[in-house]
Amino acid sequence: MSTAVEQNIILHRTPTPHMKRDGAERWSVDAIEALFDLPFPELMFRAQTVHRENFDPTRVEFATLLSVKTGGCAEDCGYCPQAARYDTGVEASKLMEPAEVLVAAKAAQAAGATRFCMGAAWRSPKERDIEKVAELIRTVKALGLETCATLGMLEDGQAQTLQSAGLDYYNHNLDSAPDFYGDIITTRNYQDRLDTLARVRSAGVKVCCGGIVGMGETRRQRAGLVAELANLTPYPESVPINNLVKVEGTPLANQADLDPFEFVRTIAVARITMPTARVRLSAGRQQMGDGVQALCFLAGANSIFYGDKLLITGNPDTGADVRLLARLGMSRSAPGAR
Repeated sequence: MSTAVEQNIILHRTPTPHMKRDGAERWSVDAIEALFDLPFPELMFRAQTVHRENFDPTRVEFATLLSVKTGGCAEDCGYCPQAARYDTGVEASKLMEPAEVLVAAKAAQAAGATRFCMGAAWRSPKERDIEKVAELIRTVKALGLETCATLGMLEDGQAQTLQSAGLDYYNHNLDSAPDFYGDIITTRNYQDRLDTLARVRSAGVKVCCGGIVGMGETRRQRAGLVAELANLTPYPESVPINNLVKVEGTPLANQADLDPFEFVRTIAVARITMPTARVRLSAGRQQMGDGVQALCFLAGANSIFYGDKLLITGNPDTGADVRLLARLGMSRSAPGAR
């Protein structure tokens, strides 16, 4: 091997995390930014290597996300068309009935979904809301599907109620790095999100937590988001990475597009820093070409939201997803498979 090649391998060796006092890994923002800065082929190689060590690289989990209560949210998240303060044309609706959710869950299962997530546009659910959602969870769980809910901030005891109803996962995204968060949201702080995640963990519910890229953040701030996720104890079992979907009427409607390769880099870095997590391609897939999605799978993404909509935004149709995986020689994963 030539000296030049040896030097290049040494120069671009994957950065390693620092260790906590308890022996657990802790990633610094500097170390994660160094991953982002790796040459693209090398970053992809590192990510695919980690992916193969933990998962079948030809399998992708299919999950479905249903908006069970749409619009009218009191928050001011700059990306969200469901915020009541923005004129986006979204009409507020009441919580769906169990019979309605059952129909949607059966259809999702028949189409191949193994996880069913229910989203409600609340800042924080009231106790009466929690009891109603618990009934929805029991309805879906009875079909044999994995259950997930995203309802906003949770108070003490609410996560336990959901767990008792059969909830497997609770989604509550960090959205961004702490130093960018205030540019996007002012109606709740970062610690509010961390507190909800702690309540979910203490109730024995698995955590689904990721963020959104393409909101105007810097690469270092993307590294900061990944650091926050990877340093959770433990890191989330499920990590959705969203590419901003620009909706007319929201403050981010005219945000410049993120370079697609930067999105792929984010997927790869998430895979390297959270080796056993499901890394999910979430919002924004409709704007990606098949080539970008294929690169994301190579970078370690192994889950997608499957269905025509993600809450209220568009998503590739189910036939397109099946055809893409077939072209790549890939297929959907069986329930519980890695």
